[in-house]
Amino acid sequence: MTSQKTWTPKAADVQHRWFIVDAEGQTLGRLASQVAAVLRGKNKPTYTPHMDMGDYVIVINASKIRVTGAKEAQKHYYRHSGYPGGFRSTVYADLLAKHPERIIEKAVRGMLPHTDLGRKQGLKLKVFAGAEHPHVAQKPMTLDVSA
Repeated sequence: MTSQKTWTPKAADVQHRWFIVDAEGQTLGRLASQVAAVLRGKNKPTYTPHMDMGDYVIVINASKIRVTGAKEAQKHYYRHSGYPGGFRSTVYADLLAKHPERIIEKAVRGMLPHTDLGRKQGLKLKVFAGAEHPHVAQKPMTLDVSA
């Protein structure tokens, strides 16, 4: 009788690569879903849900991201301090003007698991408002998300 065993990758078997994505002219949600898949490692044949299989992703030109419809004026970002009267709201256009990198960070982190593993995977996302970034030494490969 032959037995079949399921192969499970070990932490030492995982290789984390670096990718760079240009957000100029990209739609926010479509870009965020593809970046989240790479951060989780779902683009690899060895994907394992309970391990950090993902790669590092650098997003440049975050200030040139676009949204469709009337979201620029109507989309709000909410937070609450936990205290009475601590509800705060920020409009998309204001956040884009002050901190454009936070828009992509919030969109991608919302698509990752809300667990310890998801927070660990979210730390591998590096977002920059302009075209310059300090991760040149990692020699990132270009990730095509235009499809």
